[in-house]
Formats: sequence, C-alpha cells, structure tokens
Amino acid sequence: MTYPPFSLDKQRYDQSTYFGRVQRCFSIVDPSTLFVSSKKLTDSMALLNDFNEGTLPAGVTDAQLWKARKIKEAIIHPDTGEKILMPFRMSGYVPFGTVSVIGMLIPGASVKQVIFWQWLNQTHNACVNYSNRNATKPTPTARFVMSYVGAVTSAVGIAVGISMLIRKTSLLSAGQKLLASRFVAYPATSAANVCNVYMMRQNELQEGVEVEDENGNVVGSSKIAASKAVYETAISRVLLPAPILIFPPLIMAWLEKTKTFRRKPRLNMPINAAVCTLAFGLALPFAIAMFPQKTKIEVSKLEAEISSKTSSGVVYFNKGL
Repeated sequence: MTYPPFSLDKQRYDQSTYFGRVQRCFSIVDPSTLFVSSKKLTDSMALLNDFNEGTLPAGVTDAQLWKARKIKEAIIHPDTGEKILMPFRMSGYVPFGTVSVIGMLIPGASVKQVIFWQWLNQTHNACVNYSNRNATKPTPTARFVMSYVGAVTSAVGIAVGISMLIRKTSLLSAGQKLLASRFVAYPATSAANVCNVYMMRQNELQEGVEVEDENGNVVGSSKIAASKAVYETAISRVLLPAPILIFPPLIMAWLEKTKTFRRKPRLNMPINAAVCTLAFGLALPFAIAMFPQKTKIEVSKLEAEISSKTSSGVVYFNKGL
C-alpha cells in the first residue's frame, strides 16, 4: 500500500473522485479505532505535534503519520479538543447503531415495539449528530432539542401509521402483511432524517454559508449555497437507509423459505444481525461519499453581491456530512 506525502490539512485520498471519497469515508467509520488505548492516542497526538513543530524523530514514515492522524480524528473533536464518547463517534455508528436497525426490521412488530425501536434509532442519531457537530460557533440547545423531537415525532408517526394501515388492510394476505411490515422502517427513517437535517441547519439557510475562491479566500455568505448544501445532505440521508432497511428484509425473507432455516429457526437472529451489520457498514460510506464535502457552485448562480466580489467562475463551500 502506497501513501502520499503526509499533510495535517490535506486529505489522504483524492476528494474530487467518488472512489476517493468512498475510501475516506471507510476510513472515518473504521470500527478498529474504537479499540485504541489511551496511550496509543497520546502517542499519536504527540507524533502529529512533532510533525507540526518540525521535530519529528528520524525514521517516522508517512504511513505512521497518516495512521496517527486517523486515530486522533476518530476520537478527538476537532473544535473542542475533547474525546467523543465511544457510541457517538462516527467509527462507532455502525457497531452501536446496528442494534436499533435490527429492532426496526422485526417482522410483525407490535405498536409498542415500533415506537421503542424508532425512538432508540433517532436518539442514537441525535447523539451522533450532536457529538460531531461544528462547535466553532455556539448553537442554541433549543435547536438540538427541537430537531430531536421533530425527528422522533416524524419517525414514530409514520412508522405507526404505516404499521396500522398494513394490519387493517384487506388487500394483503397474512404472509404479504408480514413481509410488508419489514419495510415500515425505511420511509419512517428517511422522513425523520430529512426533518432532522432541515431543522438542525436552519441557521445556515437563514444566514448562508461562507463561500471561498480557488485560493481559499472567503468572498461572502450565500443562502443559495446553503440551500444546495442542505439539499444534497438531505438526499444522502434519504438514500443512506435504503440498502440498510430494504436489502436485509429481502434477504431474510428469502432465507426463511429455505429448508435450513425451517429446520434451524435459531439461525434467524444471528444471521439477521450479520446481514444488517454488513449492509449498514457498506451503505454508510457509499451514501456519505455521494456528494463532495467541499463542493463547488458557479458564481453566476449565486447572489449578485457575491458575484461582484470575485472574478472566479466557481466558488467552494463546505457541504457538511
């Protein structure tokens, strides 16, 4: 494996390509960093500090430096400098989030079960969002609370509504109702994700986001760029749950018809857990990488006051995750 020259601010992988963004996202969600010891973290941060101050010991390789940066970024919040709690790190999103995914995919779940698993899933999502927030500017606690309540309400409302509709309809057989109940989680989770994104990022939509020219100079704040950023984020949050909440039910419905499953029903839970974890782990990086985090937009499409401040044809802004 080859490594590019180490940098504290540039990315290891080419972010102008989808494959490069996928590689970066797989690195971000790598659960192996959950097992890093306090000593290893301290050593990694010391190594990066030595590089920054130009006092790097002889023999340190680019591979060691990239590994040290990966460890630090996985555990330490870039703005607060504090450790992120393990269940709420991006590297812990799949291992800890899979529990609620499995619960949401229980076929024929009761109303109480539907409510509980949707609540647990949105609570975990809210904690991950808060723990990985941009902390350079203070965000009112009320906004996080409002976003959380909105996400839980929309998820639970849609999931319960669809579940009740499936139970009461006379258009489906008992077997078809059981199969349909497996897919309730997807529309509920997608709607909640979109609600969460738009409520959490109202400040950006109202005040705009900073846009920069090719040299990194800020040329203004654009509401149009903010709308594009929030829209692309919302789209990725709609597509993200699709393979996680659609493929596992289809796979499990097929497996349950096989002779092996009929003879050994105890296999259902562990295999279901494995299928959900695999789908979650693969879908997350591919969905996040769909749009570049630092994206561009033509100046001609932005507000007139921004167009008059730069001669560049395009400007760049941070879309966010």
